[in-house]
Amino acid sequence: MGDRQHAIERRSPGLKMLNFEVPPSIRLLAIDIDGTLLNSQFRIAQGDLDALRRARESDVEVILVTGRRHTFALPMARQLGFDLWLISSNGAVTRSLAGETFHRDLMPAETCRSVCLRMREFRGNMVITFDKESKGALVLEHMDELTTSIQKWLEKNIQFIDFVIPIENSLVVDPLQAMFCGPILRMQEALQALELSGLKDRITIVRTEYPLRDLSIVDILNRDCSKGHALERWATHRGIPRAEVMAIGDNYNDVEMLAFAGVPFIMGNACDELKSNGWQVTLSNDECGVAAAVEQVLG
Repeated sequence: MGDRQHAIERRSPGLKMLNFEVPPSIRLLAIDIDGTLLNSQFRIAQGDLDALRRARESDVEVILVTGRRHTFALPMARQLGFDLWLISSNGAVTRSLAGETFHRDLMPAETCRSVCLRMREFRGNMVITFDKESKGALVLEHMDELTTSIQKWLEKNIQFIDFVIPIENSLVVDPLQAMFCGPILRMQEALQALELSGLKDRITIVRTEYPLRDLSIVDILNRDCSKGHALERWATHRGIPRAEVMAIGDNYNDVEMLAFAGVPFIMGNACDELKSNGWQVTLSNDECGVAAAVEQVLG
């Protein structure tokens, strides 16, 4: 493996090389979008695009695994230039680029109603997401407390947003998830309230943090729903053992996915806590960290 290792070092100077045994083959490559595939300018660098296209040409299946809902992830998926599947809404939906659905993990409306009632103090930070591609896909009571945190997201999704007061009146069908969004300290309070809500055995709580933007997103999903569960389900469907699954992520909502993958990489722009988990560390999202990881494994 020595010649291959030296070739990788030449192509990716600065890539942190750890004691890492490259598996005989990788058949499935799972990539997070925000903070991983997208750089700080919210673009996919050409180097990352080229690396993923090379992987696909080498018969490695590429799947995007994101906290975004399916429609909001499609522009990035289409940029890759090949057919693929997406795991969206932090594992709640697995759907093809063409729109074929493999699996949905919806949260029971009654469970979501309980979340609404027990998190009254945070209603101004709350969004409920439904699996539809029309107005009402995203429901909130008002934008006042959300605008300062996710104004651009609101603007891009305005055609899908509906306002319902009280928000639980929107729960005529099972939603994909509930989301609380705001400054990190405010969302830490929300996490504490969820811990005391008595709902933990009925839901999955997933957080995503962007300290430079003072932004935290707390997603409430159905019990046992996560990126990791969805990736494991897909790998089993494809007949791919976890040893041949590679995953790249940067945030707390990627933990279950990285824990499942036989070949996990954490981005260089991830927080120190996540980089201390023993996963291979690649370059940052502004240094084509996805390409560096792919090159290190595929050569």
